[in-house]
Amino acid sequence: MKYLKRAIREELEEYLKYFPVLLISGARQVGKSTLALHLGIDNYITLDDINIYEMAKNDPKGFIESLQKPVIIDEAQRLPQLMITIKEYIDKDRVNGEFVLTGSASLQGFKDISDSLAGRIGIVELYPLSLKEKNQKEQNIIDIFSNSLDEFVLKQYSSDIFQDILDGGYPEILKIDSQKAKYLWFSSYIRTYIESDARELANIRNLDKFIKMYRLCMIRSANIFNKNELQIEAGLDSKTFDNYFTVLEHTYQIKKLQPYFVNQLKRLVKTPKIYATDTGILNHLLQIYTKEQLLTSHYKGDIIETFIYDELLKANSSATQKVGLYYYRTTDKKEVDFILDYGHKIVAVEIKSSKSVSKSDFKHIYHLQKELPNLFDKGIVLYGGDDFLRLDKNIYAVPFGFLI
Repeated sequence: MKYLKRAIREELEEYLKYFPVLLISGARQVGKSTLALHLGIDNYITLDDINIYEMAKNDPKGFIESLQKPVIIDEAQRLPQLMITIKEYIDKDRVNGEFVLTGSASLQGFKDISDSLAGRIGIVELYPLSLKEKNQKEQNIIDIFSNSLDEFVLKQYSSDIFQDILDGGYPEILKIDSQKAKYLWFSSYIRTYIESDARELANIRNLDKFIKMYRLCMIRSANIFNKNELQIEAGLDSKTFDNYFTVLEHTYQIKKLQPYFVNQLKRLVKTPKIYATDTGILNHLLQIYTKEQLLTSHYKGDIIETFIYDELLKANSSATQKVGLYYYRTTDKKEVDFILDYGHKIVAVEIKSSKSVSKSDFKHIYHLQKELPNLFDKGIVLYGGDDFLRLDKNIYAVPFGFLI
């Protein structure tokens, strides 16, 4: 399979111009190493190599000084204390673009040293492949939704994205044709993630309970984060649950989506929702393998919502103007799935899996428009049909296929 250009490639090259260190962080197997190797840097080492690891651990200063620069250091989360040595090295003679680090944990997951490279490091988060990246399209959905959508009205877009929803966006899955092989890959991924990344970041005393908690959190994707319920069901005390959940966040398995809040709005729900960052993993945990199983599952709505959230998250990482991503819900059950906050305006996005839409599908978007007339820019219902429609001024029905 040919190399798929990632949307954040140009952003990485900008960071290399202005920072001595670039960190590409993201989940295991998301394509960090492949992306780094396409930056034109010849010298590559990985801390997965036991010999390299021991050299770096035993003599970090000598190790860093001996490296030919610029250099890619893969799996940097395995030796987080190396960051301090890198800081000391670049502070003696700052040269931009010398170090490219990759890590399958966020910088916040590197205990006690998240501030050690402040002002010296550019951080880019890499997620699984988006629909646009799979199809090598350069448009960004966050940027598109910021502008007028009238040019797309009455155009048709095939909305059969169910195989993409089933597969998720991990690059290796695109190379696999058989269902059995996909099953084995996902099983292996989860086992490797738990045995490697999760264990490195947390003192997990009971692996079975961590696995149970991981599954429980994943299958609650697209729902309100009910910590007490999850904690009790997983059989964990509050401190252990918090520790384990932090690991899920720092290793990019789970994301929290905060509620939208402005002072003029009253009676708002203030608890975050949680989302799996890949629907391929989610479907595997739910034992959903075919389009028919997906369409008949009572998790269908949550899975499709999760997929759209993931697409917005990926697009936002490379958008020209990054947005605040939220959801909206009032205590009397008025809800909009996603709010894109551009700072001076908001775009409301609702998800419907049906093949047709009516004005009633926009009722909560209209409510939000009435509540925030000066901020409201447009309302969008993403749906399972093929036609791009305008139902009112700045109110659009947009096919799922428009995301491709």
